[in-house]
Amino acid sequence: MYLGAVNGDAELFAREARHVELYGNGLVVLLDLNGRFGRAALGGGKQETLQCSIAGAWGVDEAGAAQAGGENHRVYSIYTARLPVCSPHTEGDTHSHGEFKKGSWMNKFRSARLKLGALALGLASLLGLGGGMAHAQDGPASAASTATAPIKLALIESLSGPFANTGEAVFRNLLWATERVNARGGVVLPAAAGGARPLQISRYDSKGQNEEALSALRAAIDDGARVVMQGNSSATAAALIDAINKHNERDPDKRVLFLNYSAVDPILTNEKCSFWHFRFDAHADMRMAALMEVLRGDKALKSVYLIGQDYSFGQAVLREARRQLALQRPDVAIVGDELHPVGRVKDFAPYAVKIKNSGAQAVITGNWGNDLTLLVKAAREVGYTGSFYTFYGNAMGAPAAIGDAGIGKVVAVADWMPNVSGAPSASFYKAFRERFPKPQDDYVHMRMQLMIEALTKAMEGAGSVEAVAVAKQLEGVKVSLAGRSGSMRAADHQFQQPLVVGVMDKQGTPGVPFDVEGSGYGFRVVRDIPAVQTEQPTSCKMQRF
Repeated sequence: MYLGAVNGDAELFAREARHVELYGNGLVVLLDLNGRFGRAALGGGKQETLQCSIAGAWGVDEAGAAQAGGENHRVYSIYTARLPVCSPHTEGDTHSHGEFKKGSWMNKFRSARLKLGALALGLASLLGLGGGMAHAQDGPASAASTATAPIKLALIESLSGPFANTGEAVFRNLLWATERVNARGGVVLPAAAGGARPLQISRYDSKGQNEEALSALRAAIDDGARVVMQGNSSATAAALIDAINKHNERDPDKRVLFLNYSAVDPILTNEKCSFWHFRFDAHADMRMAALMEVLRGDKALKSVYLIGQDYSFGQAVLREARRQLALQRPDVAIVGDELHPVGRVKDFAPYAVKIKNSGAQAVITGNWGNDLTLLVKAAREVGYTGSFYTFYGNAMGAPAAIGDAGIGKVVAVADWMPNVSGAPSASFYKAFRERFPKPQDDYVHMRMQLMIEALTKAMEGAGSVEAVAVAKQLEGVKVSLAGRSGSMRAADHQFQQPLVVGVMDKQGTPGVPFDVEGSGYGFRVVRDIPAVQTEQPTSCKMQRF
């Protein structure tokens, strides 16, 4: 476990809490931080920062702990608690070898009784902000379940660098999903397997690099995680699949499952399919087929420009665009076809100028994150007035970047959108916004929620967290939430689910009750394609266990 306390710009991490003791009703005291707790272990004034935060937290009343927001300090639990901070202590309340002095504030801390347990949980699962660190930063287990060992889930994602915003968005989604499971008592297992156990997410920063992701995988396994989650790079996903295949063969007692929520290169559930890998997002060919449902009906469209990120996923998107255009719209001319470096282009104006000068009536792109936001912004600034057929144009700043110019012209495909009709969908979205009210945090994915529900159901069905048993339960698992549902295809471990296609419009117009990220623009759903129609064939030849 990694602990962090933030005081202004100061950040602190203490490695591997070896012991957690419970005092009173839900109070958690952390002891024996890697055998040491003090200046020698933490260095300089950073130790005092943690000490100060814990000491200050002792005086917080129960209601304040439960109701105060925790975003500034990245303390997450079902009830997020903000730890108060103060000037670093200098009285020497701790020794460098970890023994608290008699009569110190820690003795008072041990005698406190926080009935809600929210603040105690915050101390037990402080989420560090160590930018660039490849170590774990733990999310919470349920406050009601601190006495049981949590089931550790490792999130390996870009949490720093150009795509840090996408990594944080993923974390919010997965955090919310695990909170929902923990709120109902956690994963219910037989007593021999630990009984009801909470889910806990540990974060590992891949920095957008495959090598860092592989280092994070090793660290996660060493830290006890047996479920790994990743998605924001198909190249990274491919590297993780190879590494997990080798690890599971080499060390069968520590086998790992890989849950993929966004890496959509079709090869991952075809030629590179693995018994240990389960994809919960529709792959690129499925998404492109859904986009074609709308593009095929645009009879005025005669020319398109293809642009994508230069790695396996971006290449797959453009390859499938060419194939499906030839099959479904052979009358449409491809007037541009190019790839650009991933996450390295700061100024897309040269690309936008080429798109405009080509005369293309529409752009087809799988770009995501800042590579999409900067592209559509540049297109608007150079005066391009064509349409955008996108995989991810409905979030992460893209609607605000293009503004009114995108009304009726930006098309996006997703597994779900906030403006999907029906009360269950609307309630689901409102609940997420209540949990994360900041406009910039408005990025919720149904598939990530279904993924955690599927994992929970599989573990409960297996009566175990052992990888093979859980994998066999995941094969064919069916889950539903907020009026949406899906099932895992056993043949290739590709999740089968409905897809929706939306067109950008102003909030308040018919079909657009909700906007995106406070931009004033939302997406009106124009196609809701059932799972049976989104399904694609597979060439997977899987080795089973």
